[in-house]
Amino acid sequence: MTDRDESGVPEGAIHRWFLSGVRGLIQVVLSQAVNIPLFVLSVVSFVLIPIGVGIFLLPPVVLALRALANQQRAWSADWSGVAIPVPYRPEPSRSANPFRRLKWLLTDPATWRDVLWTLVNVPVGLLLGLLPAALVVYGVEGVLVAPWVAMIAEYGWGPFWPLEKWGLFGIAGSIVGGVALTAAGLQLGPRIIRAHALFNRSLLSPTRSALEQRVQELTETRSETVDTSAAELRRIERDLHDGAQARLVALSMNIGLAEALMKHDPEAAQKLLVEAREASGTALTELRDLVRGIHPPVLAERGLDGGVRALALSLPLPVEVEIDLPGRAEAPVESAAYFAVAEMLANVAKHSGAQRAWIDIHYSNGALKMIVGDDGLGGADLDAGSGMRGIERRLAAFDGTMVVTSPQGGPTVVTMELPCALSSPRTLPSSGTD
Repeated sequence: MTDRDESGVPEGAIHRWFLSGVRGLIQVVLSQAVNIPLFVLSVVSFVLIPIGVGIFLLPPVVLALRALANQQRAWSADWSGVAIPVPYRPEPSRSANPFRRLKWLLTDPATWRDVLWTLVNVPVGLLLGLLPAALVVYGVEGVLVAPWVAMIAEYGWGPFWPLEKWGLFGIAGSIVGGVALTAAGLQLGPRIIRAHALFNRSLLSPTRSALEQRVQELTETRSETVDTSAAELRRIERDLHDGAQARLVALSMNIGLAEALMKHDPEAAQKLLVEAREASGTALTELRDLVRGIHPPVLAERGLDGGVRALALSLPLPVEVEIDLPGRAEAPVESAAYFAVAEMLANVAKHSGAQRAWIDIHYSNGALKMIVGDDGLGGADLDAGSGMRGIERRLAAFDGTMVVTSPQGGPTVVTMELPCALSSPRTLPSSGTD
Protein backbone atom coordinates (compact mmCIF):
# COMPACT_ATOMS: atom_id res chain seq x y z
CA MET A 1 0.00 0.00 0.00
CA THR A 2 1.26 3.52 -0.85
CA ASP A 3 2.13 5.66 2.18
CA ARG A 4 0.25 8.93 2.52
CA ASP A 5 1.00 12.14 4.36
CA GLU A 6 -1.48 13.89 6.68
CA SER A 7 -3.34 15.49 3.76
CA GLY A 8 -4.01 12.12 2.15
CA VAL A 9 -1.65 12.74 -0.81
CA PRO A 10 0.53 9.72 -1.72
CA GLU A 11 4.13 10.32 -0.67
CA GLY A 12 5.30 8.84 -3.98
CA ALA A 13 3.45 11.59 -5.85
CA ILE A 14 5.12 14.27 -3.75
CA HIS A 15 8.54 12.70 -4.34
CA ARG A 16 7.97 12.47 -8.10
CA TRP A 17 6.71 16.05 -8.21
CA PHE A 18 9.72 17.29 -6.27
CA LEU A 19 12.09 15.57 -8.71
CA SER A 20 10.11 16.96 -11.63
CA GLY A 21 10.22 20.45 -10.17
CA VAL A 22 13.97 20.35 -9.63
CA ARG A 23 14.60 18.88 -13.09
CA GLY A 24 12.31 21.46 -14.66
CA LEU A 25 14.19 24.31 -13.00
CA ILE A 26 17.47 22.83 -14.26
CA GLN A 27 16.02 22.90 -17.77
CA VAL A 28 14.93 26.51 -17.29
CA VAL A 29 18.42 27.58 -16.25
CA LEU A 30 20.05 25.77 -19.18
CA SER A 31 17.54 27.01 -21.74
CA GLN A 32 18.08 30.63 -20.72
CA ALA A 33 21.67 30.79 -19.47
CA VAL A 34 23.30 28.32 -21.90
CA ASN A 35 21.12 27.91 -25.00
CA ILE A 36 20.91 31.62 -25.74
CA PRO A 37 24.68 32.32 -25.59
CA LEU A 38 25.45 29.17 -27.62
CA PHE A 39 22.94 30.12 -30.30
CA VAL A 40 24.37 33.64 -30.53
CA LEU A 41 27.94 32.29 -30.71
CA SER A 42 26.90 29.79 -33.41
CA VAL A 43 25.38 32.52 -35.57
CA VAL A 44 28.38 34.80 -35.07
CA SER A 45 30.76 31.95 -35.96
CA PHE A 46 28.88 31.21 -39.19
CA VAL A 47 28.92 34.89 -40.14
CA LEU A 48 32.67 35.19 -39.48
CA ILE A 49 33.65 32.22 -41.67
CA PRO A 50 34.27 34.35 -44.82
CA ILE A 51 36.88 36.46 -43.02
CA GLY A 52 38.62 33.41 -41.52
CA VAL A 53 37.81 33.91 -37.85
CA GLY A 54 34.84 31.55 -38.01
CA ILE A 55 37.03 28.72 -39.32
CA PHE A 56 38.68 28.48 -35.93
CA LEU A 57 35.77 29.74 -33.78
CA LEU A 58 33.00 27.51 -35.14
CA PRO A 59 34.40 24.03 -34.21
CA PRO A 60 34.68 24.63 -30.43
CA VAL A 61 31.28 26.35 -30.38
CA VAL A 62 29.58 23.47 -32.22
CA LEU A 63 31.35 20.88 -30.06
CA ALA A 64 30.11 22.70 -26.95
CA LEU A 65 26.63 22.69 -28.46
CA ARG A 66 26.92 18.95 -29.09
CA ALA A 67 28.03 18.38 -25.51
CA LEU A 68 24.90 20.19 -24.32
CA ALA A 69 22.72 18.18 -26.70
CA ASN A 70 24.31 14.93 -25.51
CA GLN A 71 23.59 15.95 -21.93
CA GLN A 72 19.95 16.47 -22.88
CA ARG A 73 19.93 13.01 -24.48
CA ALA A 74 21.28 11.50 -21.28
CA TRP A 75 18.71 13.33 -19.12
CA SER A 76 15.87 12.31 -21.44
CA ALA A 77 16.85 8.65 -21.04
CA ASP A 78 17.49 8.82 -17.27
CA TRP A 79 14.55 11.02 -16.27
CA SER A 80 11.83 9.91 -18.69
CA GLY A 81 13.01 6.74 -20.41
CA VAL A 82 13.07 8.52 -23.79
CA ALA A 83 16.08 7.24 -25.74
CA ILE A 84 17.59 9.67 -28.26
CA PRO A 85 20.29 8.14 -30.52
CA VAL A 86 23.39 10.21 -31.25
CA PRO A 87 23.27 11.19 -34.96
CA TYR A 88 26.72 12.74 -35.47
CA ARG A 89 29.08 11.63 -38.20
CA PRO A 90 32.51 10.26 -37.17
CA GLU A 91 34.92 12.96 -36.05
CA PRO A 92 38.17 13.37 -38.01
CA SER A 93 41.50 13.35 -36.25
CA ARG A 94 42.22 16.22 -33.88
CA SER A 95 45.34 16.90 -35.96
CA ALA A 96 43.33 17.27 -39.18
CA ASN A 97 43.57 20.67 -40.85
CA PRO A 98 40.95 23.28 -39.81
CA PHE A 99 39.21 23.25 -43.20
CA ARG A 100 38.58 19.52 -42.98
CA ARG A 101 37.10 19.85 -39.49
CA LEU A 102 34.98 22.78 -40.66
CA LYS A 103 33.65 20.73 -43.58
CA TRP A 104 32.88 17.85 -41.21
CA LEU A 105 30.70 20.13 -39.09
CA LEU A 106 29.00 22.09 -41.88
CA THR A 107 28.05 19.02 -43.94
CA ASP A 108 26.57 17.13 -40.98
CA PRO A 109 22.77 17.68 -40.91
CA ALA A 110 22.82 17.11 -37.14
CA THR A 111 24.77 20.37 -36.72
CA TRP A 112 21.92 22.44 -38.16
CA ARG A 113 19.29 20.55 -36.16
CA ASP A 114 21.28 21.23 -32.99
CA VAL A 115 21.35 24.94 -33.78
CA LEU A 116 17.61 24.92 -34.41
CA TRP A 117 17.02 23.05 -31.15
CA THR A 118 19.14 25.60 -29.29
CA LEU A 119 16.84 28.40 -30.45
CA VAL A 120 13.46 26.65 -30.11
CA ASN A 121 14.34 25.22 -26.69
CA VAL A 122 14.56 28.73 -25.23
CA PRO A 123 10.77 29.24 -24.98
CA VAL A 124 9.88 25.52 -24.80
CA GLY A 125 12.39 24.80 -22.02
CA LEU A 126 11.22 27.87 -20.11
CA LEU A 127 7.53 26.92 -20.33
CA LEU A 128 7.80 23.16 -19.70
CA GLY A 129 10.50 23.66 -17.11
CA LEU A 130 8.44 26.06 -14.99
CA LEU A 131 5.11 24.24 -15.22
CA PRO A 132 5.75 21.36 -12.75
CA ALA A 133 6.76 23.70 -9.93
CA ALA A 134 4.47 26.60 -10.91
CA LEU A 135 1.26 24.54 -10.91
CA VAL A 136 1.79 23.32 -7.36
CA VAL A 137 3.19 26.60 -5.99
CA TYR A 138 0.34 28.63 -7.51
CA GLY A 139 -2.21 26.09 -6.32
CA VAL A 140 -0.89 26.22 -2.76
CA GLU A 141 -0.98 30.00 -2.96
CA GLY A 142 -4.64 29.82 -3.94
CA VAL A 143 -5.39 27.64 -0.90
CA LEU A 144 -3.19 29.05 1.85
CA VAL A 145 -2.41 32.65 0.93
CA ALA A 146 -4.83 34.42 -1.42
CA PRO A 147 -8.12 33.99 0.55
CA TRP A 148 -6.66 35.17 3.81
CA VAL A 149 -4.84 38.11 2.25
CA ALA A 150 -8.13 39.09 0.58
CA MET A 151 -9.97 38.93 3.90
CA ILE A 152 -7.49 41.34 5.44
CA ALA A 153 -6.73 43.68 2.53
CA GLU A 154 -10.01 43.21 0.63
CA TYR A 155 -7.98 42.20 -2.44
CA GLY A 156 -5.95 39.19 -3.51
CA TRP A 157 -5.24 36.98 -6.51
CA GLY A 158 -6.72 33.51 -6.56
CA PRO A 159 -5.86 30.68 -8.94
CA PHE A 160 -8.22 31.91 -11.66
CA TRP A 161 -9.47 35.41 -10.86
CA PRO A 162 -8.77 38.51 -8.73
CA LEU A 163 -10.48 38.40 -5.37
CA GLU A 164 -11.43 42.06 -5.36
CA LYS A 165 -14.99 41.15 -4.37
CA TRP A 166 -13.93 38.22 -2.33
CA GLY A 167 -16.95 37.15 -0.31
CA LEU A 168 -17.56 33.57 0.59
CA PHE A 169 -17.85 32.47 -3.05
CA GLY A 170 -14.49 34.01 -3.91
CA ILE A 171 -12.74 32.33 -0.99
CA ALA A 172 -14.35 28.95 -1.74
CA GLY A 173 -13.47 29.25 -5.42
CA SER A 174 -9.87 30.12 -4.60
CA ILE A 175 -9.52 27.12 -2.29
CA VAL A 176 -11.14 24.68 -4.73
CA GLY A 177 -9.13 26.01 -7.65
CA GLY A 178 -5.94 25.87 -5.63
CA VAL A 179 -6.55 22.26 -4.63
CA ALA A 180 -7.25 21.36 -8.27
CA LEU A 181 -4.05 23.03 -9.49
CA THR A 182 -2.00 21.40 -6.75
CA ALA A 183 -3.37 17.95 -7.55
CA ALA A 184 -2.81 18.51 -11.27
CA GLY A 185 0.76 19.64 -10.66
CA LEU A 186 1.55 16.60 -8.49
CA GLN A 187 0.22 14.23 -11.14
CA LEU A 188 1.38 16.00 -14.30
CA GLY A 189 4.91 16.98 -13.23
CA PRO A 190 6.67 13.82 -14.51
CA ARG A 191 4.55 13.87 -17.67
CA ILE A 192 5.55 17.45 -18.40
CA ILE A 193 9.23 16.51 -18.06
CA ARG A 194 8.58 13.59 -20.42
CA ALA A 195 6.88 15.96 -22.86
CA HIS A 196 10.07 18.03 -22.89
CA ALA A 197 12.10 14.88 -23.54
CA LEU A 198 9.83 14.02 -26.48
CA PHE A 199 10.32 17.53 -27.82
CA ASN A 200 14.09 17.06 -27.55
CA ARG A 201 13.84 13.77 -29.42
CA SER A 202 11.95 15.42 -32.28
CA LEU A 203 14.96 17.64 -33.02
CA LEU A 204 17.97 15.79 -31.60
CA SER A 205 17.39 12.29 -32.98
CA PRO A 206 18.67 11.14 -36.41
CA THR A 207 16.54 12.05 -39.41
CA ARG A 208 14.90 9.42 -41.58
CA SER A 209 17.51 9.90 -44.30
CA ALA A 210 20.28 9.47 -41.74
CA LEU A 211 18.69 6.26 -40.48
CA GLU A 212 18.34 4.94 -44.04
CA GLN A 213 21.98 5.76 -44.71
CA ARG A 214 22.94 4.03 -41.48
CA VAL A 215 21.01 0.91 -42.46
CA GLN A 216 22.79 0.92 -45.83
CA GLU A 217 26.18 1.25 -44.11
CA LEU A 218 25.38 -1.60 -41.74
CA THR A 219 24.25 -3.79 -44.64
CA GLU A 220 27.51 -3.12 -46.48
CA THR A 221 29.72 -3.67 -43.44
CA ARG A 222 27.95 -6.92 -42.55
CA SER A 223 28.39 -8.15 -46.13
CA GLU A 224 32.07 -7.21 -46.04
CA THR A 225 32.42 -8.95 -42.70
CA VAL A 226 31.00 -12.18 -44.10
CA ASP A 227 33.38 -11.95 -47.08
CA THR A 228 36.32 -11.19 -44.80
CA SER A 229 35.46 -14.10 -42.51
CA ALA A 230 35.21 -16.46 -45.49
CA ALA A 231 38.55 -15.25 -46.82
CA GLU A 232 40.11 -15.68 -43.36
CA LEU A 233 38.82 -19.26 -43.14
CA ARG A 234 40.28 -20.00 -46.58
CA ARG A 235 43.62 -18.55 -45.48
CA ILE A 236 43.66 -20.71 -42.35
CA GLU A 237 42.75 -23.79 -44.42
CA ARG A 238 45.51 -22.97 -46.91
CA ASP A 239 48.10 -22.41 -44.19
CA LEU A 240 47.17 -25.68 -42.53
CA HIS A 241 47.22 -27.60 -45.81
CA ASP A 242 50.44 -26.15 -47.20
CA GLY A 243 52.27 -25.81 -43.90
CA ALA A 244 51.62 -27.84 -40.79
CA GLN A 245 49.61 -30.58 -42.55
CA ALA A 246 52.31 -31.16 -45.17
CA ARG A 247 54.98 -31.35 -42.48
CA LEU A 248 52.93 -33.78 -40.42
CA VAL A 249 52.45 -36.01 -43.49
CA ALA A 250 56.21 -35.95 -44.12
CA LEU A 251 56.76 -36.66 -40.43
CA SER A 252 54.51 -39.73 -40.62
CA MET A 253 56.32 -40.99 -43.73
CA ASN A 254 59.75 -40.53 -42.12
CA ILE A 255 58.68 -42.44 -39.02
CA GLY A 256 57.30 -45.25 -41.22
CA LEU A 257 60.57 -45.46 -43.19
CA ALA A 258 62.56 -45.42 -39.96
CA GLU A 259 60.54 -48.36 -38.67
CA ALA A 260 61.25 -50.29 -41.90
CA LEU A 261 64.99 -49.50 -41.78
CA MET A 262 65.46 -50.05 -38.04
CA LYS A 263 66.61 -53.68 -38.42
CA HIS A 264 68.59 -53.44 -41.68
CA ASP A 265 70.10 -49.92 -41.55
CA PRO A 266 69.95 -48.40 -38.04
CA GLU A 267 72.07 -45.39 -39.02
CA ALA A 268 69.65 -44.38 -41.81
CA ALA A 269 66.72 -44.94 -39.49
CA GLN A 270 68.33 -42.70 -36.89
CA LYS A 271 68.78 -39.92 -39.47
CA LEU A 272 65.12 -40.21 -40.44
CA LEU A 273 64.09 -39.94 -36.79
CA VAL A 274 66.23 -36.80 -36.38
CA GLU A 275 64.53 -35.30 -39.43
CA ALA A 276 61.16 -36.30 -38.01
CA ARG A 277 61.92 -34.55 -34.71
CA GLU A 278 62.95 -31.39 -36.54
CA ALA A 279 59.84 -31.53 -38.71
CA SER A 280 57.62 -31.93 -35.64
CA GLY A 281 59.22 -28.85 -34.06
CA THR A 282 58.71 -26.82 -37.24
CA ALA A 283 55.09 -27.95 -37.52
CA LEU A 284 54.48 -27.02 -33.89
CA THR A 285 55.95 -23.54 -34.49
CA GLU A 286 53.74 -23.02 -37.53
CA LEU A 287 50.67 -24.09 -35.58
CA ARG A 288 51.53 -21.65 -32.79
CA ASP A 289 51.98 -18.84 -35.31
CA LEU A 290 48.64 -19.72 -36.86
CA VAL A 291 46.91 -19.62 -33.49
CA ARG A 292 48.50 -16.27 -32.72
CA GLY A 293 47.09 -14.96 -36.00
CA ILE A 294 43.59 -15.99 -34.93
CA HIS A 295 43.66 -14.76 -31.33
CA PRO A 296 47.01 -13.86 -29.76
CA PRO A 297 47.46 -15.54 -26.35
CA VAL A 298 48.81 -12.27 -24.95
CA LEU A 299 45.30 -10.81 -25.23
CA ALA A 300 43.79 -13.51 -23.05
CA GLU A 301 46.65 -13.26 -20.55
CA ARG A 302 47.32 -9.52 -20.36
CA GLY A 303 44.48 -7.80 -22.21
CA LEU A 304 44.73 -5.08 -24.83
CA ASP A 305 47.06 -2.98 -22.65
CA GLY A 306 49.68 -5.71 -22.34
CA GLY A 307 49.26 -6.86 -25.94
CA VAL A 308 49.84 -3.39 -27.40
CA ARG A 309 52.83 -2.77 -25.15
CA ALA A 310 54.33 -6.06 -26.34
CA LEU A 311 53.82 -4.94 -29.94
CA ALA A 312 55.53 -1.63 -29.22
CA LEU A 313 58.56 -3.40 -27.72
CA SER A 314 58.95 -5.49 -30.86
CA LEU A 315 59.27 -2.45 -33.12
CA PRO A 316 62.83 -1.45 -34.17
CA LEU A 317 62.29 2.20 -33.13
CA PRO A 318 61.20 3.95 -29.93
CA VAL A 319 57.44 3.95 -29.37
CA GLU A 320 55.70 6.05 -26.72
CA VAL A 321 52.69 4.19 -25.33
CA GLU A 322 49.90 5.82 -23.33
CA ILE A 323 46.96 3.58 -22.44
CA ASP A 324 44.13 4.40 -20.06
CA LEU A 325 41.46 1.70 -19.97
CA PRO A 326 39.21 1.34 -16.89
CA GLY A 327 38.19 -2.19 -17.88
CA ARG A 328 38.26 -4.78 -20.66
CA ALA A 329 36.20 -5.03 -23.82
CA GLU A 330 34.77 -8.26 -25.16
CA ALA A 331 37.24 -10.63 -26.78
CA PRO A 332 36.21 -9.92 -30.43
CA VAL A 333 36.54 -6.17 -29.86
CA GLU A 334 39.94 -6.58 -28.16
CA SER A 335 41.11 -8.76 -31.02
CA ALA A 336 39.98 -6.25 -33.65
CA ALA A 337 41.68 -3.41 -31.76
CA TYR A 338 44.89 -5.42 -31.31
CA PHE A 339 45.21 -6.34 -34.99
CA ALA A 340 44.36 -2.78 -36.04
CA VAL A 341 47.22 -1.39 -33.94
CA ALA A 342 49.50 -4.23 -35.10
CA GLU A 343 48.83 -3.41 -38.77
CA MET A 344 49.48 0.31 -38.20
CA LEU A 345 52.76 -0.43 -36.41
CA ALA A 346 53.80 -2.80 -39.21
CA ASN A 347 53.23 0.02 -41.70
CA VAL A 348 55.32 2.34 -39.55
CA ALA A 349 58.21 -0.14 -39.51
CA LYS A 350 58.03 -0.97 -43.23
CA HIS A 351 57.09 2.21 -45.04
CA SER A 352 57.26 5.35 -42.92
CA GLY A 353 60.99 5.94 -42.45
CA ALA A 354 60.10 7.29 -39.00
CA GLN A 355 62.47 7.90 -36.11
CA ARG A 356 59.79 7.55 -33.45
CA ALA A 357 56.16 6.55 -33.09
CA TRP A 358 53.43 6.91 -30.49
CA ILE A 359 50.29 5.09 -29.41
CA ASP A 360 47.42 6.59 -27.42
CA ILE A 361 44.53 4.34 -26.38
CA HIS A 362 41.76 5.49 -24.08
CA TYR A 363 38.05 5.00 -23.49
CA SER A 364 35.54 7.84 -23.57
CA ASN A 365 31.89 8.41 -24.53
CA GLY A 366 31.24 4.71 -24.98
CA ALA A 367 34.03 4.15 -27.50
CA LEU A 368 37.54 2.73 -27.51
CA LYS A 369 39.74 5.35 -29.17
CA MET A 370 43.14 4.41 -30.62
CA ILE A 371 45.64 6.82 -32.14
CA VAL A 372 48.81 5.56 -33.83
CA GLY A 373 51.22 8.18 -35.14
CA ASP A 374 54.77 8.53 -36.43
CA ASP A 375 57.13 11.30 -37.54
CA GLY A 376 57.92 9.66 -40.87
CA LEU A 377 57.65 10.77 -44.47
CA GLY A 378 53.85 10.77 -44.61
CA GLY A 379 51.84 10.10 -47.73
CA ALA A 380 49.96 7.10 -46.32
CA ASP A 381 46.81 6.38 -48.32
CA LEU A 382 43.90 4.08 -47.51
CA ASP A 383 43.59 3.15 -51.19
CA ALA A 384 47.28 2.40 -51.67
CA GLY A 385 47.21 -1.11 -50.21
CA SER A 386 44.98 -3.85 -48.90
CA GLY A 387 46.26 -3.85 -45.31
CA MET A 388 44.66 -0.60 -44.14
CA ARG A 389 41.47 -1.29 -46.09
CA GLY A 390 41.25 -4.66 -44.39
CA ILE A 391 41.57 -3.03 -40.98
CA GLU A 392 38.92 -0.48 -41.93
CA ARG A 393 36.54 -3.30 -42.87
CA ARG A 394 37.31 -5.17 -39.66
CA LEU A 395 36.54 -2.07 -37.57
CA ALA A 396 33.41 -1.34 -39.59
CA ALA A 397 32.06 -4.76 -38.59
CA PHE A 398 31.87 -3.35 -35.04
CA ASP A 399 30.53 0.05 -36.22
CA GLY A 400 34.04 1.40 -35.85
CA THR A 401 35.76 4.08 -37.92
CA MET A 402 39.26 4.87 -39.09
CA VAL A 403 40.60 8.24 -40.21
CA VAL A 404 44.07 8.64 -41.74
CA THR A 405 45.84 12.01 -41.75
CA SER A 406 49.17 11.81 -43.58
CA PRO A 407 50.36 14.86 -45.49
CA GLN A 408 53.54 14.63 -47.53
CA GLY A 409 56.45 15.14 -45.17
CA GLY A 410 54.50 13.77 -42.22
CA PRO A 411 53.46 13.23 -39.58
CA THR A 412 51.08 10.33 -40.10
CA VAL A 413 48.25 9.98 -37.59
CA VAL A 414 45.72 7.16 -37.76
CA THR A 415 42.67 7.60 -35.50
CA MET A 416 40.45 4.57 -34.92
CA GLU A 417 37.29 4.26 -32.82
CA LEU A 418 35.40 1.16 -31.70
CA PRO A 419 32.05 1.60 -29.92
CA CYS A 420 31.95 -0.90 -27.06
CA ALA A 421 31.27 -1.40 -23.38
CA LEU A 422 34.01 -2.19 -20.89
CA SER A 423 33.68 -4.70 -18.11
CA SER A 424 34.89 -3.90 -14.61
CA PRO A 425 38.65 -4.39 -14.19
CA ARG A 426 39.59 -7.90 -13.28
CA THR A 427 41.23 -8.44 -9.94
CA LEU A 428 44.80 -9.42 -10.57
CA PRO A 429 46.23 -12.33 -8.61
CA SER A 430 48.60 -11.54 -5.80
CA SER A 431 52.25 -11.53 -6.75
CA GLY A 432 53.37 -12.57 -3.32
CA THR A 433 54.77 -16.01 -2.61
CA ASP A 434 53.11 -18.54 -0.36
